[in-house]
Amino acid sequence: MKPTPITSCHRHAPGRRRITALVVTVRGGSMTPALAPGDRILVLRRPARGLRDRHIVVLRSDRIPAAGRDDLLVKRIAAAPGAPVPPRAGGGGTVPDDHFVVLGDNPALSTDSRVWGPVPAESVVGVMIGRVARGGHRGP
Repeated sequence: MKPTPITSCHRHAPGRRRITALVVTVRGGSMTPALAPGDRILVLRRPARGLRDRHIVVLRSDRIPAAGRDDLLVKRIAAAPGAPVPPRAGGGGTVPDDHFVVLGDNPALSTDSRVWGPVPAESVVGVMIGRVARGGHRGP
C-alpha cells in the first residue's frame, strides 16, 4: 500500500512541513465488512499512546518481527497494553507494555495477532479518522 501524504504547516515552525495525515487504500478482505478492498481511508499520524480497543489503525509491517514483509496493514485494536489478551486472539496473559493485540474484522482472511502475537506500539503509523472513498468512488 502506498499512502498519499497530506501535509500541513505548523505555526511554530514557519516554512517547515510535516505529514500529519495519509490517505491509504485498503487491499485484501481482512477488514470486511467494515472496510472493503479499494476503500480509501484517512489516517491521522499519531503516536500509539492513548489508542484503545476498537480503533482501526495502520501499521508498518516492517516493525512487526513476525510479519515478514514491508507494507502497510490495516487492523483493529482488540486489546491495549495491560489488558487481558482476548480469547479470539489466543487468550491467556496480558498485553505487554508498549504492545497491542490487533485483529482483522474477517478472521478467515486476516493474518494478525493470532499469528504474530502482540505488535509493538512503534509499528503504529496512525489511526483511521474517516473514509475518503468507498471502493474507489467518492462519497461516504
